Amino acid sequence: MLVVGEWEFRDNMIKVSHISKIYYSGESSIQTQIETKALDDVSFEIKRGEFVAIMGPSGSGKSTLMHILGALDKPTKGTYILDGENVEDLNDDQLADIRNKKIGFVFQSFNLLPRTSALDNVMLPLSYAGVRKIKRSEIAKKYLKMVGLEDRLNNHPNQLSGGQQQRVAIARSLVNNPAIILADEPTGNIASNQAEEIMDIFKKLNDEGHTIIMITHEPDIAEHAKRIIHVKDGRIINGTK
Repeated sequence: MLVVGEWEFRDNMIKVSHISKIYYSGESSIQTQIETKALDDVSFEIKRGEFVAIMGPSGSGKSTLMHILGALDKPTKGTYILDGENVEDLNDDQLADIRNKKIGFVFQSFNLLPRTSALDNVMLPLSYAGVRKIKRSEIAKKYLKMVGLEDRLNNHPNQLSGGQQQRVAIARSLVNNPAIILADEPTGNIASNQAEEIMDIFKKLNDEGHTIIMITHEPDIAEHAKRIIHVKDGRIINGTK
């Protein structure tokens, strides 16, 4: 029984149990504060190696959920277990360490440094991790080649298309070999033909064993995932495809 339990534990990359996120506005006194529940009793699991889309309209709570899954915020109530660790028990330094080592972020707005080459943008997380410069360059070139940009190493973001900038961001998300790739509306700022190229990269990465969680409001983009979790009004309304 213990062996089975250990296997099941390793298999779950994420376990979210009855989490809620509540924001308060108004005056400082408890009696006059207005309570807004962005997430309401949300529970689900994501297994290692899954490709899951979290889908919902604007205001559904999916962005709040993304911040919690990315260890950028903590739930007000409930439990979030990330790769065996209870996020609630971690301090700010430990959360930052998890974000740097276990989660690769890909954002809608790319978040690239504008006056910095593609190569240097991809090397940046490695410098935070204390990797030597020669090794940083070697690793960054490897991942830029993986996303088809080996001929664009020295280009700055303004010399790249939106799809190329997102590929740089994907390469950057991979350099620390994270357990999870968390993509927030990754095709929101690029043309539809480039969006398909980005999704092909995610599917290839998933086939290679990467766990991918993608936040989106676009049904055609969500369909690329192997499972869809639908969010509405802060609650899970459907967790299967």
